[in-house]
Amino acid sequence: MNRLATLQRRRDAWRAQWATLPQGWRSGILAVCAGLLLALVVAVLFRQRIGDWLWPDPRAADLRAQATAALAAGRLSVADGSGARELYEAALALQPDQVEAREGLSRVALAALAQAEMHARSGREVQARIALRLARDLDAPKAGIDAIEVALRADDAAQAGIGALLAEAEAAHAAGRLQDGVDAALPLYQRVLALQPRNQRAAEGREDALSDLLQPVPGLLARGDLAGAASRVQVAERFDAGHVELPELRAGLAQAVQRRSARIRQSLQRGQHASAAEACVALREVAVSTTPDECDTAVVDGLLRDAQAATADFRFDETMRLLALVERLDGDPVRVQAARRHLQDARAGAAQLPRPAASQRVKAQVRDLLAQAEAARNRGDWLSPPGDSAWDRLREARALAPGDPAVQRALQAMLPAARDCNATALRDNDLGRAQVCLDAWRQLAPADAALTAAQRRLAERWLAIGEERLGAGELEATMRALARARALDAATPGLQALQERLERARAAAH
Repeated sequence: MNRLATLQRRRDAWRAQWATLPQGWRSGILAVCAGLLLALVVAVLFRQRIGDWLWPDPRAADLRAQATAALAAGRLSVADGSGARELYEAALALQPDQVEAREGLSRVALAALAQAEMHARSGREVQARIALRLARDLDAPKAGIDAIEVALRADDAAQAGIGALLAEAEAAHAAGRLQDGVDAALPLYQRVLALQPRNQRAAEGREDALSDLLQPVPGLLARGDLAGAASRVQVAERFDAGHVELPELRAGLAQAVQRRSARIRQSLQRGQHASAAEACVALREVAVSTTPDECDTAVVDGLLRDAQAATADFRFDETMRLLALVERLDGDPVRVQAARRHLQDARAGAAQLPRPAASQRVKAQVRDLLAQAEAARNRGDWLSPPGDSAWDRLREARALAPGDPAVQRALQAMLPAARDCNATALRDNDLGRAQVCLDAWRQLAPADAALTAAQRRLAERWLAIGEERLGAGELEATMRALARARALDAATPGLQALQERLERARAAAH
């Protein structure tokens, strides 16, 4: 109790003394106390940063010193951590608030920009791009970076010889070499535009070359050459998918495909399986996806039935033709092999039969067929259209009278036409027609030494199409092209490599 009374007396005495102090003194004392309290709070909250400022980490100071030395020596960035950039960043990791380290990184950025400019002027493109990447990573001034980029692109263009490339492209264009090979017009224009995307001369040249490439497409569609038309459209899409003429041509191609599909169904209804098969083959040359389902079912079944009937009538060449169509449609190989064994047995049996003398009626038919073949040759229809060509009439005549000298002479006259047809079709990139002409050539002269080279050329062209389709991600089309090349010449260089790439692509797709 006495202690409490004592404390109260002391408090009252202190208040009395405080009241006697002048107003200015009292305000000063309160301000000093408030300042001391604030200093205490700040010291508690920011003790780490204040400590870093008052007592700097000697490791950070050492790193900054090393960074400054590396910057002076031109070692801006080194993979082992001894470059100026890496050392400044390590110092910042130890003391994030150190202004000296941040300013050091800014100096490194400017030094990298200066190095990039120096290398660019000296023609050292690789070193210039490395320094420019460092400058960009460290937020060097954008204007300086852009200026060096422009200079490097200009150097690239100069080194590539833009003028020479354009002159070469225009010469190839004038010569009609639009797409085949790296020295053709379209690939050359594409190279120029890759280096200088706004090169007006190259852009206009490419447009003109694409127009020339696409010019035959309406005529090809009118003649029913869908594969040739589709090939040109696909090439144009590869070089410029936005070319102004493509939408109309795509629409025309789609309409032609629909008409061909309708014709296939009409031929099936009439029992004309060979005509339907030829149309199916033509559609497959365009794209597997455009082929109606009937090509894999009803058409193949009809061809095999027709082949069986032809074998029974001793029309062995007709059987071979029908089975070849089945194979081109990827028909069941087991059924095809069975039909070939049946054909072989029938041939062996027919060879043992006595040959009756040709009747007057047969001779008249042969003369009529030879006349029709002559008329077709005069029209220029050596191997097309299917079913009404000189080749079709001569095959019918040979089936009736294989030993007739007139028939043999007419067949021999067909041989140069088959060779020329194959070469022309290859030149026009019409591989379906090239195959038909090659088949005719093989039947006319199976021992011709030039056949092997012709088969290899056609196989190489199919292989090139397979490469192109694989690059476009069309795995089914690649597989079909690969199968065609292998069927023609299994020893064609590059077959195995393409097969392995296709298998890797299919595995990745799954």
